[in-house]
Amino acid sequence: MTVRAALDGHGRHELVDTVELLVSELVTNAYRHTAGPCSLRLTALGDGRLRVGVWDGDPYVPAPFAGPPAGRAVPAPPGADGGRGLHLVREYADVWGGWSLGERDGLPGRGAGKLLWFETGGPGPRPGSGVSP
Repeated sequence: MTVRAALDGHGRHELVDTVELLVSELVTNAYRHTAGPCSLRLTALGDGRLRVGVWDGDPYVPAPFAGPPAGRAVPAPPGADGGRGLHLVREYADVWGGWSLGERDGLPGRGAGKLLWFETGGPGPRPGSGVSP
C-alpha cells in the first residue's frame, strides 16, 4: 500500500501495477531469505524513470542478479512454491542489477548486505537489459 500511495501522490499512476509487483518480489525475498532488517527506497530520476532499491543485510546476490545480464538462471520447476520473483523483475523492469556490499568485519554471515535494484517508467534500454547504474 505504501508504494501505491507514494506513486499516486506523485502522479505516477501508470507505474503502480508494475512497481507494486516488483517491490513485493524483492521485499519478500529479503524477508524470507535474510535474518535482519531490510529497507526500500524509491527514487525519482530526472528523465521520468523511477529507481527502486531494496537493501538487506545478507551480502549474497542471488541468481539471476549475480551473473552477467545475458546469463541465465535455472527457472523454477512447474509447481514450485518459489523461484520466479527475480525473473519477474528481469522481465518487467527496464533495467535492473544488484551488488554485494560485502561482509562486515570480515566475518561470514555478518554482512554489510546487498542492494538489488530496478528502474522503470522512462526512456532507456530495452526491458531486462540488466545494466549497472
